[in-house]
This record gives sequence, structure tokens and C-alpha cells, in this order.
Amino acid sequence: MLVSAYGIAGTGGTLTYDPARIAAQVVTGVGFLGAGTILRHGSTITGLTTAASLWFVSGIGLAVGIGFYGGAMVATLMLLVSLIVLRSLEGSFARMKNLRRLWIRGIDHPGLLARISAVFGEMCVQVTKVDMSEPEYKEAFKKDVITIDFLLRLPSRLDSEEVLKKVAMQHGVLEAGWEIGEVAGETMGR
Repeated sequence: MLVSAYGIAGTGGTLTYDPARIAAQVVTGVGFLGAGTILRHGSTITGLTTAASLWFVSGIGLAVGIGFYGGAMVATLMLLVSLIVLRSLEGSFARMKNLRRLWIRGIDHPGLLARISAVFGEMCVQVTKVDMSEPEYKEAFKKDVITIDFLLRLPSRLDSEEVLKKVAMQHGVLEAGWEIGEVAGETMGR
């Protein structure tokens, strides 16, 4: 920004320049880089926070480049608050809604998802989101194995270990567990 604003000054002549051109190119270039961080995995989209943070930090850099240090510091504090404080608030809201993440690894054959869903239905567990991996051939089982991740809303009166036990007992389920940090990371196999 300093080169754009002052680099041409003193060259003599009647040159006209627009210091905002550098800022416009930074916004465009970083926007392109940020778009590259946004990825789609099935129905899940990741990288939005990273993309927004890259773009925001480029704005802070431009502010520092033109000497607007006060604005850069305020923007930096806003970014830190939104990334750190709001992340912890998001986790507490999820706990208040009884949201839990369950992963299941099982043999990929018809009916596996239906059997697991039937367990959830019988226990009044609401499925909020499902992500499935591509089947991968495992020599140990001589079959394709798939990983399914569920985001579940558990009824407040329901014991999460009971859900885990019933799911792990289903035909074709090799192992299941709550995501680490959710319920001690305990896994159960069959």
C-alpha cells in the first residue's frame, strides 16, 4: 500500500495514480485463495471460517500498510473475539441442545443405515446430519468398510451409553463411538 500511495511520488512529470488499485487487487486475490479453502464433503461444507479469516486478515494488512494502525488493532481484536469466544459459545449451545456426534464403522452392504436408523427411531433420537465415507476394501474382512458420522439430538432422559450399545450390536457394525471430547471417546466394538 505504501508503494502504491507514495512510490511514484517524486518521479517528476504529471503522472496520475490510484493507490486504491493495490487494495482492490489484494481483495480479489485473497478472495480467490479463500474460495480454494472452501471444501464440500458430502452434505458438509468446511473452510468457510478459514476463507473469511483470510479475507479479514488481508484487510488488516492493508490497514497497516497505509498506516491506519488504530483501525488494524480494533479489527484484530474483533477477529480474535469472533474466532475464540464465539467458538466456545457455539460448543455450549450444542450441549444445551443435547447434540452429540457418533461415528460408526461397518460392513458396506444394503440395510446397514436402515438398521441403525431404526435403533435411533425406537430410542427417539433425532438425526440432525449424516456424513458417509466412500467404501474402502479391508483385507481383514474381505469386504468393503464404510464410516458413517451422525450428528444426533438425544432426548435429555436417555443414557448415551445405551444408544452406543444398541448401535454396536447391529448386524454389520464393526465399531462405534462418541466423538472424542463428547463422551470420553469410549468405543464399542462387535
